[in-house]
Amino acid sequence: MKNFLKLLIQPVLQKLWIADLFFGMIRFLCGILLAFDFGASKFGMPWSPAEKNLGFFEVVDWFPQDVAEYGGIFATFPVFFAWMGAFSEAVGGLFLALGLKTRIAAFLILCTMLVAIFLQKWGQGTWGMLPAMGFLWVSVYNLFLGSGRFGLDNILFKLLNGEKK
Repeated sequence: MKNFLKLLIQPVLQKLWIADLFFGMIRFLCGILLAFDFGASKFGMPWSPAEKNLGFFEVVDWFPQDVAEYGGIFATFPVFFAWMGAFSEAVGGLFLALGLKTRIAAFLILCTMLVAIFLQKWGQGTWGMLPAMGFLWVSVYNLFLGSGRFGLDNILFKLLNGEKK
């Protein structure tokens, strides 16, 4: 289990630290936007807007109805998929920003953005899909690269390997 955890969090370090810094800044910015803007408006977090009147980890009432309109399995379990989508944006975005469990967060965000692009935003043209597409591309490279040098995963990986800073 420890080996699996190490494999999951081991970041791919770029040859130059400046490249890791660049990737880390993009990861941080996208994670903050997801957690504090997109996710917090749908999911009860301590920083959710007060006018939403959401309890902790509560999904806003309109979102399951929106998800049910996608049809298929989404119509069968709309509350579950609404909760997962909102969780991946709010909590996954926070984890992405911190570089914590980066690959897991990136996978959840990737799945959420694919659903958003193809089932929610598709008829709105490229400009309507652009935010979801941007988050999708950031999640794809984070799925493969992990947190890089500038994330908590790198620190955890060093601790698990017994390395000193």
